[in-house]
Amino acid sequence: MIGRMVLEVALIDIAPGQEDAFAAAYRKGHEILATTPGCLSVRMTQGIESPSRFVLLVEWDTVASHEDNFRATDRFTQWRALIGSYFAQPPLVEHFNDIHP
Repeated sequence: MIGRMVLEVALIDIAPGQEDAFAAAYRKGHEILATTPGCLSVRMTQGIESPSRFVLLVEWDTVASHEDNFRATDRFTQWRALIGSYFAQPPLVEHFNDIHP
């Protein structure tokens, strides 16, 4: 299903001064997300101009895989317990499809 995957984009603003602690918590929890059935890849990026802003990019085989296999399970609870305390506000999460030429 390459080319038909769904990209989850999460804009995550972290409380200033907590960037390193958040990155460490992400590294600790990465495997929880990355091994979810239907998860194809996971990438976390950190802003250069705005170092308190992170962008999580997750490729899923379907939106349902994200919602049913991750968000509706204990995986999400574990994930959020690791990283959630660093959030300055709730993340903005949306799903996207590729546009093919």
